[in-house]
Amino acid sequence: MVTLGLAALAVGLTSIFRWVARQQDVNAHMPEFIGLLLLAGIFYVIGVFWVERFPLGATALLIILASAVFFRVVLLPASTPSDDVYRYQWDGRVQRAHLNPYVVFPNAEGLEWLQNPEHPEPPGEETPTMYPPLAEFAYRLIETVPGYKRVSTILDLASAGLLMLLLAAMKQPLHRVLAYAWNPAVLTSFAMSGHFDSLAIVTLLTALFFLVTNRPALSMAALALSFLSKFFPVLLLLTFLKRVRLAHVGIFVALVFACYVPFLGAGGHLFDGAGNYARDWVNNSSLFSLLQFVAGSRAGAELVAGLIVIATMGYLAKNRATPLWSSLVLTGGVLLVSPTAYPWYFTWSIPFLCFYPSAAWLLMTVTSVLAYTPAITYGAGEPLRNSLLMLSLEYGPVYLWLVYYCWAARRSKLSTVPQAVVKYSVFL
Repeated sequence: MVTLGLAALAVGLTSIFRWVARQQDVNAHMPEFIGLLLLAGIFYVIGVFWVERFPLGATALLIILASAVFFRVVLLPASTPSDDVYRYQWDGRVQRAHLNPYVVFPNAEGLEWLQNPEHPEPPGEETPTMYPPLAEFAYRLIETVPGYKRVSTILDLASAGLLMLLLAAMKQPLHRVLAYAWNPAVLTSFAMSGHFDSLAIVTLLTALFFLVTNRPALSMAALALSFLSKFFPVLLLLTFLKRVRLAHVGIFVALVFACYVPFLGAGGHLFDGAGNYARDWVNNSSLFSLLQFVAGSRAGAELVAGLIVIATMGYLAKNRATPLWSSLVLTGGVLLVSPTAYPWYFTWSIPFLCFYPSAAWLLMTVTSVLAYTPAITYGAGEPLRNSLLMLSLEYGPVYLWLVYYCWAARRSKLSTVPQAVVKYSVFL
């Protein structure tokens, strides 16, 4: 019966994604898109519950995997709710023109010929690229928006394959891959929108696989590649350092340096784009807004947020938390104190729900679709800004659930983080 139920959920999800794919401009139908994605999230959570609660066989696994591929095929031709892919395309054109993406920017004088006529204003038009070198190398190899979406989807499916290898190594049911493969945020971020966070995720999972299978040199090499795709994997550097020899750190440093060498002509401007992003971007923040109110300045809020993240990294390392648990806590927790938490950023933590299916974080990955709500008023000609009501609906239930976890764990006097996770955080 559960296997039939999974098939029924797959049919329901397919119907939702087919509707999404049929819209020529999903931004013109944003209320319906958000509502249907929330419904898809309900179907998804039911699927995770069944996978966690009931023993399943080969047929169920086949349904999970075949549906995961089919969902992505359905969404590939859909219009994207994000325009980041157009910046990837612009950066790729810059490199093929033998220019340095860490120096030039879309609105620079004399570079109009590099623009895509269908989308002449890519994001960050006044700033050089913020993306690390490996991502830039990938952008150079691809020319079309559908091409970026296809490659992102291939990397996304490779992540699902690596998760199955990790599940097998941890002696856990392979069916748990559903927590990643059917997640609506994952599906809309990669197959639909072409975000290249999928490159950072697949290389991070590769690093974790090598780490848990005791291949430290390969794990540090893969971690370097992940960092060179997106900066967030640096959060796990301390976790890795506790499990490898100091000599292996040289592999990380050497790879990072080697990949930056082709762009060193930017000189002191090499990190201007990343610096501009860190200084100016604010979107869909939660606790950061509270920290800024209390501290009285953005700089003060950033300092406190940074200290919270560093303290969490130190706590996890000191208590030798498992790499997969540390990955969930850090890649998810950093978004709660970050000034920017775009919906696709939540995909960083979703792979680890396969191992620790926290009910609160499952909910977070579903409600994160509410971060698209500013597009509704923006499409009507109003400024692009977040609504306090929508932020409350997106984050409020999650924080209440997390507070309950803390209260329940303290009340029962659980002595370790893993004990609290098993009793209160796992969705059973």
